Amino acid sequence: MTLAVIDYGAGNLRSVLHALHHLGTENVQLVQEPDQLEGAERIILPGVGAFGAGMAQLHKQDLVEPLKDAIASGIPYLGICLGMQFLFESSDEMGDHAGLGILPGHVTRFPEMDLKVPHMGWNQLSIKQASPLLDNLSEDNYAYFVHSYYCEPAEASDILIETDYGITFCAGVHRDNIFGVQFHPEKSQQTGLTLLRNFLALESIGAEL
Repeated sequence: MTLAVIDYGAGNLRSVLHALHHLGTENVQLVQEPDQLEGAERIILPGVGAFGAGMAQLHKQDLVEPLKDAIASGIPYLGICLGMQFLFESSDEMGDHAGLGILPGHVTRFPEMDLKVPHMGWNQLSIKQASPLLDNLSEDNYAYFVHSYYCEPAEASDILIETDYGITFCAGVHRDNIFGVQFHPEKSQQTGLTLLRNFLALESIGAEL
């Protein structure tokens, strides 16, 4: 099984790769250009940083259309933090920026409130639908978050997980072969390792590249 991890210069690659190696994953391909996606059977896009700058870098590396094609073909995709936000149509982080447009919805900043922004630390997961990504996880599980912006899916059926931080926000999505989590599984101890293990066990829905 070939796992493609997208490297656009801003992802938290070291921690993600460490978690994957801990799970015994051997065939990991770091992807910096389109032809490195060939043969991928899973795709992980980890992300930290600003939405606009991240999308600009994906365009610069000519990865946007190949990523969209790979996801459309049925290859399981997991977006982590910014990698989940990229799935949506747009973000208002430091301007108005277009995303991949794979899921309908928008990314926006937490409103002014008594709680500190960014939302940083452990928080509880509220599971909204059954998903193979969440096998052996429950409402008792906590995960580690670091973010100032959150996703607002246009379709409630795409929401996999919610979390409360002043407001109730979408902390995970699932549609067909498309998965995303706002938290960092690579920093979420056993909860995160279980989620990553579940993702690696998924089967492709459509044709491979």
